[in-house]
Amino acid sequence: MTPDLPLKKILYVDDADELRLMVRVILERLAGFQLKLCESGEEALREAAAFLPDLILLDVLMPGMDGPQTLQALRRNPSLAKVPVVFMTGQSSAVERQAHLQLGAIDVIPKPFNPAQLAATVEAIWSRYQAAKSRGNE
Repeated sequence: MTPDLPLKKILYVDDADELRLMVRVILERLAGFQLKLCESGEEALREAAAFLPDLILLDVLMPGMDGPQTLQALRRNPSLAKVPVVFMTGQSSAVERQAHLQLGAIDVIPKPFNPAQLAATVEAIWSRYQAAKSRGNE
């Protein structure tokens, strides 16, 4: 059994300036994660390989390359192919959530999210992912 790897580096992709700022304050300044912020799928593709995140938080609805297209493109890069992705979206009905999971996301965080709970939510998702990985259910 492999030990759980700590979550340190998060790539956050969202076209909304105010959300990127809020998430930076919550996850980087308050929770202590190292964050790389990108405002588009295209920027994420340029920046992700050099940053090598442990986890990617990815907005679904973005102009240009949307979240699902960005996820597909990230999966084609061998250094990013297995990085877990969590979609963050206002599209969070049970059907939409299932569709996002079928695209390869490990979880979905509904928007609007509770800022006071975001770090705990991300950490809980990471813990579940690590537990599944150690059981061989990645």
